Amino acid sequence: MPNLTVAVLGPAGFAKDLGKTGTVSDITLYNLKRGDVSVTFIEPTRYPEKISPLFFAVSTADKAIMVVDEVNAAFGETLLMLQCAGVAKGQLILRNFLTRDQLLPLIRGTVLEGYEVFAGNVNELREMLLDEAAAMGKDAGEPAPVGTVPTDHFFNVKGIGTVVLGSVVSGAIRAHDTVQVLPIKKQAQIRSIQKLDEDVDIAVKGDRVGVSLKGIEADELDRGYVLTNDPGMVSSDLISGRIDLVKFWTIPLKEGMVVHAGHWMQFIQGQIKSVAGDEGERRPQVTIRLDRGIVHPPGALAVIHYLEGGKLRVMGTLSLQ
Repeated sequence: MPNLTVAVLGPAGFAKDLGKTGTVSDITLYNLKRGDVSVTFIEPTRYPEKISPLFFAVSTADKAIMVVDEVNAAFGETLLMLQCAGVAKGQLILRNFLTRDQLLPLIRGTVLEGYEVFAGNVNELREMLLDEAAAMGKDAGEPAPVGTVPTDHFFNVKGIGTVVLGSVVSGAIRAHDTVQVLPIKKQAQIRSIQKLDEDVDIAVKGDRVGVSLKGIEADELDRGYVLTNDPGMVSSDLISGRIDLVKFWTIPLKEGMVVHAGHWMQFIQGQIKSVAGDEGERRPQVTIRLDRGIVHPPGALAVIHYLEGGKLRVMGTLSLQ
């Protein structure tokens, strides 16, 4: 049952015509299914009021649909988020008589330059995305023995217990697996797995899942906690390296500055403890102390945000060792 995850960005409400409404919070998920093939759409409901929903929408997306009515601050910030998150595939839907040629000076050299302009109707878009999901299933190899699921929602279900929702970002998980819940380093067992309300024994990379857990309570969880049985997963509350600042960043980095590091469904506050580099340095060396450990595979990228940045809150990226 292959699944394609698509971030739907731009004016609110476009995604409601693409699938059936699922989980609703600061992000809204919509589900589309044809046979054993599915597409999950994620829309950042609380953006641009908050930057975190935009990050959550793109952080685990396979591709994006970028709807553009006008070129404004939100368009620019979304473009930089897609660039930092490395979402290289997608469709541009241009409205209000905008053309690609008008956007080209702004998107040249960015991931958006590679997006296809889509001029069809909603039904054609649905079928195209379902076909892409089906092709992903054909290309999938044997499932890995270990897997990882970042949590985006969690709750207690009467008679079932703790249930978490998320997407498999690597490998595979199986019913009855024992997993670590990071960063709290607590062990839990997978009771059962559901995909689009159907019980399954295994879920693989890309699948959107609901996982019932034994050995942990819902009130012990938080968004971004990671279920994994991958021994190579890293968790650290002290990160350091060179930040690749986005092209338009002008605010000097200083010790004591409060920033947020994002990876998968984690958006963790921290404080810059040290900065090394000349004024105007585009890749300053920094050390950041986070409020809790950020969970990641070695070499993953974190997107660094500065919430006091006004119309530009996406600072850049930092490689996590």
